[in-house]
Amino acid sequence: MPTQPARQLETFPNPAPARDFRIHMEIPEFTCLCPKTGQPDFATLIFDYVPDRRCVELKSLKLYIWSFRNEGAYHEAVTNRILSDLVQATRPRFMRLTARFYVRGGIFTTVTAQHIKRGFKPVRMPEMPLLEPGAPTR
Repeated sequence: MPTQPARQLETFPNPAPARDFRIHMEIPEFTCLCPKTGQPDFATLIFDYVPDRRCVELKSLKLYIWSFRNEGAYHEAVTNRILSDLVQATRPRFMRLTARFYVRGGIFTTVTAQHIKRGFKPVRMPEMPLLEPGAPTR
């Protein structure tokens, strides 16, 4: 039987709960429907989070994101709903969702929402240059 969209987010135990580390995910194929016209809206979703005890399982995240394909939603509402559902499932120390919607009516829309667990003090991670595959390291 083919895979179906689903609203249930699965999680797994954080493999390094004593350490703050960032998980970065990009989903370039998010779709939902305009609640006014019924036409499709397309977006790239960018997640950054610092897990606490639970991490989101990626296949369940994919199926969850897919579940919005035939649902009408304003950009602001769907961005905040997705963030709230992910926060409820994982209870992260920090989570940010940026939704970059493609042009519609000559307007690009970017919505950013975030959650910070009470008492969490984020540490700024140093910027690291990306190395090309096979490039020598120092």
